[in-house]
Parts: sequence; C-alpha cells; structure tokens
Amino acid sequence: MIIHVANPIYDSVFKYIMEDERIAKTMLSALLKKEVVHVTVRPHEYSNTTRDTLSMFRIDFAATVREREGNDIKDRIVLIELQKTWLNTETLRFRQYLGAQYSNKNNIREAEDKGFAYPMVAVYLLGHRVGNIKEPIVYVNHDVFDYNGNVVEDGNMEPFVESLTHNSIIVQIPLLHGNVNNRLEKVLSVFDQTLVDGDTQQVLKIDEDKFADDNDMLYVLHKLTAAAANSEMRQDMNVEDEYYKAIEDRDTAIMQRDKMLKERDCKMAQMDERLSQQSEQLSQQSEQLSQQSEQLRNMAKALFVNGLSVEQISNMTGIDIDIIAKFLG
Repeated sequence: MIIHVANPIYDSVFKYIMEDERIAKTMLSALLKKEVVHVTVRPHEYSNTTRDTLSMFRIDFAATVREREGNDIKDRIVLIELQKTWLNTETLRFRQYLGAQYSNKNNIREAEDKGFAYPMVAVYLLGHRVGNIKEPIVYVNHDVFDYNGNVVEDGNMEPFVESLTHNSIIVQIPLLHGNVNNRLEKVLSVFDQTLVDGDTQQVLKIDEDKFADDNDMLYVLHKLTAAAANSEMRQDMNVEDEYYKAIEDRDTAIMQRDKMLKERDCKMAQMDERLSQQSEQLSQQSEQLSQQSEQLRNMAKALFVNGLSVEQISNMTGIDIDIIAKFLG
C-alpha cells in the first residue's frame, strides 16, 4: 500500500522522529552496525537557534552500545554527533562544532580522574554529494599503527587514543536511489528524495508493503505519517522552504553577480590588451619617425656642407625652411 509521509530531510521532521528513542536506536544501530540498547539525547541538542543562520541541524546522543568480546558481552557509551545539512558549504562549521565537543567537559567519562573522554563518532547526513565519491554511505575509521605500518592491536580502544581521535560516517542523501542492499540502506530509504510526491519536497510516497516484515521500520513510517498530518509540522516545513528559497535566491543573485563581474573583467582584460597593442604600435611609429627625422637632419647637414643654401635645401627636399634651420642649429 502506498502511503504519504513527511520528508525527514526537513529539520523539523528529523527532530520530531529522532526525539523518539526507538527510532533513534533503529537509526544509530544501523549506522554503527552495532546493537544500541539505550539512547539519551545530550543537553546541547538542536544548535540551529536562529532562522537567519539555519543551514545545519545538529543533535547529540549518548548511546549505550553492546559489543561482544569473545564470549563476553560488554556495554560501552559512545557519543554520537549527528549533523545534517542541505548546503555544501558547511565544512568549517563541522570542524568548529567538533572542536566545541572536544573541549566540552561534559564529555569526560564519569569517575575518570585522568580526564579521558567518551569515544565519539561523527555522523554527517548530507543533502549534497562529496566530490567524486560514488558510494552513498562511507565509513572513515582510524587505526593505530607502529613505525613499520603494522596495526597495533587494541590501539583504538585505549582511552587516551579514543579521547583524541574519532571515526566518521558520511551519508550522501542524493545517492540514495532506492537501492536497498543492507540494513542501513533500508533504514535510510526514508530519506530517498526520488520518492518526493508532488511539486514540493515536503511529502514522500513510500510503498509500506516493502517494510511489512520490519516492525521497527513500520514504526518509523507511522511516525512520519503522523508528522505529515500535523499542521504545525507542515507550517514548520513551509518556514524551512521559505528560508531555503531565500538562500537559493541569494546564491542565484551572487552567481549572476559573479558572472557579470567575470564578464566585465574579461572585457577589461581585452581592452587592456588592445590598449597595450595600440601603445606598442604608437611606440613603433614614434621610433620610425625619430629615425626618419634623424635621416633628414643628416641629409640637410650634408647638403649644407656641400655649399647649398637653406632655401636650396628646402626646394630640393621639400622640408620647411624653419625645420632645416633647426636641423642645422
């Protein structure tokens, strides 16, 4: 059965579903490829506090991850810094935000006298592509090596190392084109923008039957359906549309201005080139006239030395008498 759900690429919708612990666990378990048994939203969530700077949405979790070490099962806390953006100019802001998290004393492990921090994973949900990377989801994981390039066992698990480095997960939403080859792609399929229904991006058209065997995903769809029917949520999406339309208009105006400036600079460069060529031609002509003047001066002097008068030299050469007089000094 085809259902219509709110598009989670909108900040308001994304916030609405990720506030639900079950959905947060479903999403983070798929991203981390590990069982997340508990999720707590960190106090410094929702950093986009003013509409004029809205372009990147952030939400932070403390996730309890269950891992198997041999026959033992161990729970550990991992900080998840999840950031979502529509724009492709946010690299510096990403770095600034991560820097703030590294310096946040609240991220220090409890009962830790050495000041070691919780391990952190940065998740980026991007509304744009990253260079020429063709994979929709990529994992950036760091290993610890010795001088010879051999991996140091358990190096990444050392608290000192975990406190100073982090892994990243990058999701390129434009590359989610309905291909579902694993659990994560199935979870992220609700972000597939090829499912947009109608003239706006606010609603996606999804085949609910594809998730009939997955109660967690049915729950996500139910939440998104509720969001689509919520008048306040639709109003929030309208506000976001208006804001991003303003950004697009601004960027279009900037691009047009830059194009005009580039064309003007190109015309100025061509004009400078023509003036330079004309100046060079005038310089050559001036040099030629100077040479001709010198030749005439030498000829007039020679004729004068041979006994011809100024009048005779003028009649013979066609040069004005006053000029000949200047030539002869």
